[in-house]
Amino acid sequence: MNKEDILRYIADNKILPDKNFGQNFLCDEDIIDTIVELSGASSGSKVIEIGPGCGALTDRFVAMGTRITAVEIDKRLNEHLKTRFEGEDIDIICSDYLKLKDYEESSFEYAVSNIPYYVMTPIMIKLMTDLTSCKKMTFMVEEAAISRIMAQPGSKQYGPLAVMCSCFGKVSKELIVPRAAFIPPPHTTSAVITLTRKEGIPGTGFASFLEKCFSQRRKKLTNSFPELKPLITSMGLRDDIRAEAVTPEEYRDIFINYTSSLI
Repeated sequence: MNKEDILRYIADNKILPDKNFGQNFLCDEDIIDTIVELSGASSGSKVIEIGPGCGALTDRFVAMGTRITAVEIDKRLNEHLKTRFEGEDIDIICSDYLKLKDYEESSFEYAVSNIPYYVMTPIMIKLMTDLTSCKKMTFMVEEAAISRIMAQPGSKQYGPLAVMCSCFGKVSKELIVPRAAFIPPPHTTSAVITLTRKEGIPGTGFASFLEKCFSQRRKKLTNSFPELKPLITSMGLRDDIRAEAVTPEEYRDIFINYTSSLI
């Protein structure tokens, strides 16, 4: 489907974006094709898509023969997707992804999400936490959010999300997406990023561990997490180091050693 086809399809099916869900439907076929290519998925790959909307990306994944699971919170769009892809090899789940449990999360090889920007952080963190076998994740995000996702230690934007992304894998800013690529146009420019998995990813509990560590980001790490003092000094770190000064690799090692000491 080209852009005109997508716009006609949206109009013919009376698919109106819901502001309550922050919906902006991607309708630029070149960008759609680029995202599918960037995802790394191919025929037979198991893919999870969060926030499929009216199914522009979903349609490409179905056509290329992936085994896709689409999670859509909007009941109205969920029914539309079931009708549109009836008989296809697709599992459509009507749910708030943040509340979703027991969805064969360990089986997905690839994740793709064009999600409302106000829930970007919790959804990215849940995906990185749940999808233990995922090779690559592709996200459409607000361009301004890139500074938080790729923030470096010591910067104002540095926090749990940047640490999680860095520990998960290589983060790449792939392309800028103009407002005109959506219907209706969002208030800001978007960007597509990819996270390519690397080895040694921290296990369950890392996200909550980081939240506790950053609860007083400009104060000593041991103020919010006093149990870590013997551990961080044994690792050669200063006992007065601030949470915002600890590198992602150091957070990973602290977490692994800390959780091992609890066994």
